[in-house]
Amino acid sequence: MRSVGVEEELLLVDARSGTPLAVSGAVLAAAERLAWQESGHGRGKPHEFEKELQKEQLEFATKPVTEMGELQAEITRIRGEAGRYAANAGAVVAAVATSPLPVKPSLNAGKRYQWLGEQFGLTAQEQLTCGTHVHVSVASDEEGVAVLDRIRPWLAVLTAMSANSPYWQGEDTGYGSYRSRVWNRWPSAGPMEVFGSADHYHEHVRTMIGTGVLRDEGMIYFDARLSATYPTVEVRVADVCLHPTTPVLLAALIRGLVETAARAWRDGEPPARISTGLLRLASWRAGRSGLDGPLLHPETMRETSAAHAVEALYQHVREALADHGDDERVRQGIAHLHERGNGARVQRQLFRSEASLARVVSECARMTNEG
Repeated sequence: MRSVGVEEELLLVDARSGTPLAVSGAVLAAAERLAWQESGHGRGKPHEFEKELQKEQLEFATKPVTEMGELQAEITRIRGEAGRYAANAGAVVAAVATSPLPVKPSLNAGKRYQWLGEQFGLTAQEQLTCGTHVHVSVASDEEGVAVLDRIRPWLAVLTAMSANSPYWQGEDTGYGSYRSRVWNRWPSAGPMEVFGSADHYHEHVRTMIGTGVLRDEGMIYFDARLSATYPTVEVRVADVCLHPTTPVLLAALIRGLVETAARAWRDGEPPARISTGLLRLASWRAGRSGLDGPLLHPETMRETSAAHAVEALYQHVREALADHGDDERVRQGIAHLHERGNGARVQRQLFRSEASLARVVSECARMTNEG
């Protein structure tokens, strides 16, 4: 069975005001200190946290697992640890994909981040966004590229399901996932064309880096890519999700997409030749609507309801879900997501009841830490 791992980025905020705090260095120092003390002075497992572009955010990665119940336990555990370490720096963590309150982000120190700031100016300076990245194991680069070519039309639905960034600089953007719009300011971000082979993929990446616009392979920000570090396909379209069950739902669906695509490749089925331009429209529509408006159907690229688009995704991967033992979890997860709403809907409901973005952030932080 294919293994799955999840990376999440969390926002560091003041518990009372909800304002983002530039304290990732202090949080990581607390993580180092406490992990060292609790492991018997360096004999135990290191912590899972890393710094990100901005000092107001914290990133973690789960270990690769094959069981979705274990993945949910991992995410819940690590989120709890993040909250414990953040408390040592006078902060709390919130699983929101953009800050609802106004903020002027602070770039982290280091040559790489300095280069990004100089090269991309306001795009890098304003880029305080938190996403979810899902890794699924593949047997080879050739299989991985075959998967990338075949999952392209389905990725926008995942953006809609995960949408958790309706606010930006204190304003309601009108979008479910405004993070996706901010993220796509990067020149290498977004959907890509059909590559056809691993050689073509790698040549395309080398050519992009060779232009000098991008620093290295780490800046290949495609919606889905071959990981430069692990033998995985990495899907990068999702907002960080408020409730810890949602990234697990996404991970199960993405593993289903990868397996379905790999089987189609082995059976000689060609990928759908949907243009990159149409996929960009589908991505915009998903970011705008979330689950509260129309989406583009992944197969026809015609407008349909969010419920129908999600159902189409489920039916597309259902056989693989059943083979993985994930079908019931996914069916229930989709039903709960429609009933509860994604993070964007929850944030807007909180604002309608509280009339305060600070209260929205504090409630989201409580949900993040309580699981």
